[in-house]
Amino acid sequence: MNNAQLLLDNLPLLIPLVILEFGLMIAAVVHVLKHPQYRFGNKVLWLVIVIFFQIIGPVFYFMFGRGETA
Repeated sequence: MNNAQLLLDNLPLLIPLVILEFGLMIAAVVHVLKHPQYRFGNKVLWLVIVIFFQIIGPVFYFMFGRGETA
């Protein structure tokens, strides 16, 4: 089985993962840009983590980096 066929066979699994990845990243980037308070770090640090560490970065931001909202 060649790589192209393997990709086509796994496409139904990959499409939802890619959509989830981009959705989480966009939600986290919007939240980082709109909210000035973080538990630790700063805006630039969280943008780098969210954008470059796909799926894990946004999850870490929402779990650990997001500041308290008043």
